[in-house]
Amino acid sequence: MDIKKIRELVDLMEEKDLLNLEYGHDDKYISLTRNTAFQTVAVPQVAPVASPAPSPASAATPSGKLETSPMVGVFYSAPSPNDPPFVKVGQKVEAGDTLGIIEAMKIMNPLEATQSGIIEEILVNNAEVVEFGQPVIRYKA
Repeated sequence: MDIKKIRELVDLMEEKDLLNLEYGHDDKYISLTRNTAFQTVAVPQVAPVASPAPSPASAATPSGKLETSPMVGVFYSAPSPNDPPFVKVGQKVEAGDTLGIIEAMKIMNPLEATQSGIIEEILVNNAEVVEFGQPVIRYKA
């Protein structure tokens, strides 16, 4: 792939404000990702508002281990709309079990458990877009 084609792809990313771009032709493939870590956002200053003290139940923060999305895509909880979900709350899973599917660029990628445990909470809905590193499943602590 020549530098002219790469520059065209970078220009396309900037023009369309894309964070990721993957391109393949013949036996050549390129994946581009924009670094957005240094974006600044102006936040208006708002006077603090007194809030009631949290109750002991709402103060409890979930402490289970998380399973996160390895990529940006659409999360599917079942193999097809008519099938039951891969996992349910309270279900015991082993490392390697399929927890769901993440569709990225029309490719269905299994989301596999990286650890064994009991599902405490499914943090995303079926057909919801997930980001890289976004928590998807919480295991019981």
